Amino acid sequence: MNDNFEKIHLGCGDKYIDGFVHIDLLDLDHIDYVADARDLSFIPDDSAKLLYASHVLEHFGREELLPLLIEWHRVIKADGILRIAVPDFKAVVEVYKHDPSYQLSDLIGLVCGGQKNEFDFHKTIFDEQYLTTFLKKVGFKKVSKWDWRDTEHSHVDDYSQAYLPHMDKENGNLMSLNLQAHK
Repeated sequence: MNDNFEKIHLGCGDKYIDGFVHIDLLDLDHIDYVADARDLSFIPDDSAKLLYASHVLEHFGREELLPLLIEWHRVIKADGILRIAVPDFKAVVEVYKHDPSYQLSDLIGLVCGGQKNEFDFHKTIFDEQYLTTFLKKVGFKKVSKWDWRDTEHSHVDDYSQAYLPHMDKENGNLMSLNLQAHK
């Protein structure tokens, strides 16, 4: 078990990033801690230089967001980063509105979740302004977009790289809102 919480991959599912502590509700082989993202009490305050959560936050209700983000903020070091990715509701609306080749059935998973297991349901939608407001409310200072290509985990094909058409990372529409917040 990895007790160095310098880099945390929270809600990682089946995705593995070398050098990160992996935390998820699913008990998979590479998971260091089977835990709920709302309770990181096993992690000391100010431990993480980077907490990465890709397509996790939307699985919590609106009333859960502030306490959840306060908990994540607690474990991040001063000058540390919360790197977060969520489905981009604005991108979903734009594609739905302007590209008749996509039907609701092509987009519903971004809004409602894949619904493949009991945890795979979305309870909240986000655009940049809405998410930024929550991040600043819990004490994060600078909030900005991040490009998956410029990260140490760019080789991990997770939902931060979700495009329509699927896998068209050169010409497609990025359907993930990728923000990072500095403590």
